[in-house]
Amino acid sequence: MTEPATTKTPAPRTWLTRNVKVLCGVSFLQDAASELLYPILPIFLTVVLGAPPAAVGAIEGVAEGAASITKVASGRLADRYARRPLIGAGYGLAAVGKLLIALATAWPLVLVARVTDRLGKGLRGAPRDALLAEGVPNGQRGKVFGLHRAADTAGAVVGPLVGLLLYEALDHQLRPLFWIAVIPAVASVALVAAVRDPRSGRAGSSSMRVARTPWRSLPRPYWRVLALLLAFNLVNFPDALLLLRAHDLGLSTAGVVGAYAVYNLAYAALSYPAGALSDRLPRPLVFSAGLVFFAVGYLGLGLIHSPWAVFVVLALYGGFNACTDGVGKAWISTLVPDHQQGTAQGLYQGATGAAILVAGVWAGLAWGSDGHLPLLISGSVALVLAAVLPVVARSRTAGG
Repeated sequence: MTEPATTKTPAPRTWLTRNVKVLCGVSFLQDAASELLYPILPIFLTVVLGAPPAAVGAIEGVAEGAASITKVASGRLADRYARRPLIGAGYGLAAVGKLLIALATAWPLVLVARVTDRLGKGLRGAPRDALLAEGVPNGQRGKVFGLHRAADTAGAVVGPLVGLLLYEALDHQLRPLFWIAVIPAVASVALVAAVRDPRSGRAGSSSMRVARTPWRSLPRPYWRVLALLLAFNLVNFPDALLLLRAHDLGLSTAGVVGAYAVYNLAYAALSYPAGALSDRLPRPLVFSAGLVFFAVGYLGLGLIHSPWAVFVVLALYGGFNACTDGVGKAWISTLVPDHQQGTAQGLYQGATGAAILVAGVWAGLAWGSDGHLPLLISGSVALVLAAVLPVVARSRTAGG
């Protein structure tokens, strides 16, 4: 007696691809390196190297501006050439930037180091995000970018905690921490080799090239969403100034690092749930919830006077990036076809980075003695945008 034939059904396509897993690991290592030094960098600049507060905002703003230009260019390249070399070069530049900070004896060299680091961020961002979205249905991309943000930010939790332990173990010396940060940065570059790139091949071969995507061919809903998100980032200044405010409120160096770790823990814990939620609810609505968290963080830091309250405010502020970073990239990815992913992500990330440059400069100049004025301005604007964004996005866009 013969057994009845069985019909094989194709396995459902999963969003958790090999590249998602590998790139999560790469970002975890790189962010552990970056965030080991980031919360102490404003203190290192102002206390050790004698830089004024305005220089902190200017350094971060110029660095983000350099990243913005590179993001636009790398997005164009990511739609024409193999993406893995761009990703590897980007993480490599970030490692070099951390080495330069370790060598710095004056704040202008830190400016060079941060620009180098951010150039690397700009170079890798669009090609990495294009590979993350590749082969994943639109309705599952929130989970992809949410998980990636969670892994990235988990590194931002581990980094500051390791830095805090080492800071205490090394008798409160800051400079050795910058040298230690180079180790995971280099490891992240090595892990890029495990990324699978369907366009990889002999450099310069015609099989690697894809026709260039002109910006004018990007869909109209994309441009409308870009304009909305660009407006918000004009009041979203670099987090280095928030940490400087925490220090001004009376937190020690160890306290600042601990508060920053709490912020990143909240960010990491909420990133995947927020991304998954954006696959079920309109993404503009989830993004607007992030703006409410942003307003709570900025208004809170502008109004509080007790050092312990910084931990509460920064924990709530962690919900901001969780609901906007990965969600914003997923939102953008659904507005354009696959062959325009690099260009669209690069332009989005570049334009918003340029807005952060403007925010960093004006906030640094308006900082004054304690920074409460720019914090209150930005927090108030974010509240207004949180109320307006879902209405405008629903009436003007087809994405989300």
